[in-house]
Amino acid sequence: MTALMIQGTGSNVGKSMLVAGLCRAAVRRGLSVAPFKPQNMSNNAAVTADGGEIGRAQALQARACGLAAHTDMNPVLLKPESDVGAQVVVQGKRLTTAKAREYAALKPRLMGAVLESFERLRSAYDLVIVEGAGSPAEANLRAGDIANMGFAQAANVPVVLCGDIDRGGVIAQIVGTQAVISAEDAALIQGFIINKFRGDPSLFDDGYKLIEQQTGWRGHGVAPWFGDAWKLPAEDALDIAAPVREQGLHVVCLRLSRIANFDDLDPLTLEPNVRLTMLNAGEVIPADADVVIIPGSKSTRADLAFLRAQGWDVDIKAHVRRGGHVLGICGGYQMLGSVVDDPEGIEGPSGQAEGLGLLDVSTVMGGNKSLREVRAVHAATGADMRGYEIHIGRTAGGDCARPFARIDGRGEGAVSADGRVAGSYLHGMFTDDSFRRAWLAGFGTQGTSARYETQIDATLDALADHLETHLDVAGLIGLAR
Repeated sequence: MTALMIQGTGSNVGKSMLVAGLCRAAVRRGLSVAPFKPQNMSNNAAVTADGGEIGRAQALQARACGLAAHTDMNPVLLKPESDVGAQVVVQGKRLTTAKAREYAALKPRLMGAVLESFERLRSAYDLVIVEGAGSPAEANLRAGDIANMGFAQAANVPVVLCGDIDRGGVIAQIVGTQAVISAEDAALIQGFIINKFRGDPSLFDDGYKLIEQQTGWRGHGVAPWFGDAWKLPAEDALDIAAPVREQGLHVVCLRLSRIANFDDLDPLTLEPNVRLTMLNAGEVIPADADVVIIPGSKSTRADLAFLRAQGWDVDIKAHVRRGGHVLGICGGYQMLGSVVDDPEGIEGPSGQAEGLGLLDVSTVMGGNKSLREVRAVHAATGADMRGYEIHIGRTAGGDCARPFARIDGRGEGAVSADGRVAGSYLHGMFTDDSFRRAWLAGFGTQGTSARYETQIDATLDALADHLETHLDVAGLIGLAR
């Protein structure tokens, strides 16, 4: 029946992690808790139990609460398709594609959906912990805001402001936020948190007191850097910072410009016999790569052009000639075929693009979006596997006669005649322990016996312990109303 909102002084200050940790801590206190984010911008989405999609961070937060992900937890999801436009997903379903100015005109309509979803959660749980987006200091975006103070005012939710000391200037971040927001909005802020501190927190005592004096807001603690954050699914591909290994099966994933659902690779980072490289623009695919993975993309044709601009098309074909393997997932699968046709302009201007030609398949964009959790059998090993589909488009061709997997006896995906190139629409396949071990064994690599899902829960518990140690968690929960 109560709620608390965590807003940040900017993007990437750690709001998502804080909310996940606070959710788990509150659940361990015996409360029924749900996460909520009015508006999220991310191409890393999760399929929900009610057949929609939400931001991956809210799915992780739901897990911290012991809940299945639901579309009410993130009623507005923006999925960038270009530098100026994004797909608008409302309560789990695609509404439209809009440019920034067009989206601003939509906001009054979207606030209704946001408040509707929020009230359903607030009536069903003891506590709703809300995550803001970006920063309330973006005063130019305050009119019509549904993500930060606009929502907090409409729903009468108290706010705690999080600052990131690791990027520097945290005093100015917090004091400056108060300076540029209205007195009415500032009155909703009940305190602040300093996040991502490295070293001795006592060295910041004077700065902490200065913020309290300058703002009149109470500090709720200094959270040191959480070293195990890399073990949890990230929402931004740039957040992936797994340990660097020198040995093991070398898996190279291309960091596409519109990369989507890149957390497909997270389970591989926990495998001690796997060396995962996230390849950045301008870098050459290394000659010692064993497997190249082309991940999902929010805009397949645009990322095909991006891939070619990096010279990766030449590198991939050389990799295959050397005997290397390639796996395309979702958009990456579509790129491996002969053509990607988008006659209706679903992912950008209508038209078609030549694919990489490594699979005898072609893709036509169109039809309803496939959003579902699936259980399948890996064709090559017979291993049971589970994953989820979140895509538009239909792919067909000769190589589909050799499916990557079977779902209810029907073929899914495609494999080349020599077995070196494979494509599948199944996201999340590597979270399945039995499939992951079987897939690695196919390359002569032994997988760990550890259960990936168990490690996620253990890390969420460690995150909650971390916050309990360094923040006034009881005081934060006590602010909720």
